[in-house]
Amino acid sequence: MNRDALPRRVVVTGFGAVTPLGMNTEQSWAAMMDYQQGYRYYDKSAVGIQSRFLGVIDDEPDLKGVPAAIRRRLPRFARLALGAAREAMEMAFHGESPAAYYDLLECGTIIGSGWAGQDEIQNNHEDFLRAGLGSPFGCFLSMPNVATAACSLFWGLRGYQNSPIAACATGTIAIGDAFEVIRSGRASMMLAGAGESLSSDTAVWNIDVLRALTSEQDDISKACCPFSLDRNGFVLSEGAAVLCLEEREAALARGATILGEIKGYGNYSDAFDFTAPAEDKLARVKTIQHALHQAGVTAEEIDYINAHGTSTPLNDLNETQAIKLAFGDAAYSTPLSSTKSYSGHLIAAAGSFESIICLQALQHQLMPATCHLKNADPECDLDYISEGHRPARLQNILNLSFGFGGANAALVIGQA
Repeated sequence: MNRDALPRRVVVTGFGAVTPLGMNTEQSWAAMMDYQQGYRYYDKSAVGIQSRFLGVIDDEPDLKGVPAAIRRRLPRFARLALGAAREAMEMAFHGESPAAYYDLLECGTIIGSGWAGQDEIQNNHEDFLRAGLGSPFGCFLSMPNVATAACSLFWGLRGYQNSPIAACATGTIAIGDAFEVIRSGRASMMLAGAGESLSSDTAVWNIDVLRALTSEQDDISKACCPFSLDRNGFVLSEGAAVLCLEEREAALARGATILGEIKGYGNYSDAFDFTAPAEDKLARVKTIQHALHQAGVTAEEIDYINAHGTSTPLNDLNETQAIKLAFGDAAYSTPLSSTKSYSGHLIAAAGSFESIICLQALQHQLMPATCHLKNADPECDLDYISEGHRPARLQNILNLSFGFGGANAALVIGQA
């Protein structure tokens, strides 16, 4: 590995996703292009849950060929993440091992989650209380880094590893940190992304009781309507999304198809509140500015923004104001949209899935619309692409993610 020319450029050679929109990235993108929603009506009022809409994946990802010694130890979020990672690795290496091109000590894994195996922990605890015996794999089912471990084990990736836990910013932070690891010369190839699955009544109630989830009771078009005057909370979804990142020259040397380039990464903390964004918006602005500066681009050179856009009253207004502060006059001429209006909020996996959407937008030269934006909030007055998917000449895209605990992260993703 040549460390003489630092910092090194980092490209994307594969990506994979399992979401309520589809079991792979192609299906998820096609559903969005058809204006489909991945969430649907669920009535959980019997257990005290107010929210009526959830994004649930009906099937299990295809883990055929994964040894039982790995597969049986994985909670749902990690199975989803491993399924997404397999799609990413197949796209990047076409069935070959990365060992054919790299020293596996220079190949690593960063897979995060917000709440990891919370459902399995609860189930195992209930089984233990009832019968005095839980799952023999209970330790692994509750291990936050189990998805990172599974990917490392399955492909023999022996380099840098980590498992970020940063709520809704986790997936973006995982990609950003992997970018920095390769950029610094610490690794040549990294798997990076996140998974989330919170479907038990207790897990859903834990978020619903904060009044963070949508309060809409009947109309799906008002369940997730970012930047709309009707917005009232986010739709909780499960899913996973993983990218394969490589050092550019090494990827080109092995003949890999370059899908895009990670150009800049910002990460600053609000240090303000557990759930509410900081009123001064300083950290969000600094996060955006740092990502642009590292990428070597100006606000005017950003062609599209994939917004965090949760459909909550606080976030959408605060995010709009932060973009205005960071972009200045360019904010009014830069189109942006929230694709959570299709997928719901994948929590930890939101940022990594939306990074894939950015890459697909670059590939298709098409900006996804914000769905359900029919009653605009006059205080959210930017170009949210409300009229339908919009063709455009796209070179640089900004992806924004903000999480509980004040986590803010941004990526600049560009054409190869």
